[in-house]
Amino acid sequence: MKKYFEETLPDNYEAAKTVDASNKKTGIIMNLCALAVMAVGVLISFLVIKPRDFFGNYDLIEMAVVCAVLLVYIVLHELVHGIAYKLLTKRKLKFGISLTAAYCGVPDIYVYRRCALISLFAPLVVFTAVFGAGVFLLSDAWHKFYCAVILFAHLGGCAGDIYDIILYLTVFRDPETLMRDTGPKQTFYVRRK
Repeated sequence: MKKYFEETLPDNYEAAKTVDASNKKTGIIMNLCALAVMAVGVLISFLVIKPRDFFGNYDLIEMAVVCAVLLVYIVLHELVHGIAYKLLTKRKLKFGISLTAAYCGVPDIYVYRRCALISLFAPLVVFTAVFGAGVFLLSDAWHKFYCAVILFAHLGGCAGDIYDIILYLTVFRDPETLMRDTGPKQTFYVRRK
């Protein structure tokens, strides 16, 4: 059976990088990236889908539903991280929300790269498929557009996850890399040289 975590940090490891979404500067940068992804995605979706009579043919109830879906999505996104962590580690999870991010973590252990990547990819894969299906399967232009708005809000909301994934794919490729994920803060640990 593959080992997914360590109870304590092994002696021969040292901190290599910390990504802290609760840090004001980091939080602002990640949220600006998220907003940029959302704005560009929504603009492209609008130009491609072309919902008719934009300023006179929208439904306030449908727009309220979109807003409600986005709020529920934030919770579901973190729950999917939690399900992945729980299945792999069986450890206590920490959920929360700060001014800069919603989060889920397993603060009492150090997870190996594979475990962290599974948890990071889980909501990205699940919700991209769900919201993307809505964009491609719905026939009404407004409904397609609403799904596209939710899809790009989701992709923007994954900015922190995508950043950590990029770190794992470029800098921390060693499968023995450990991460302590307290929720808003992830610290990467590598073996001392």
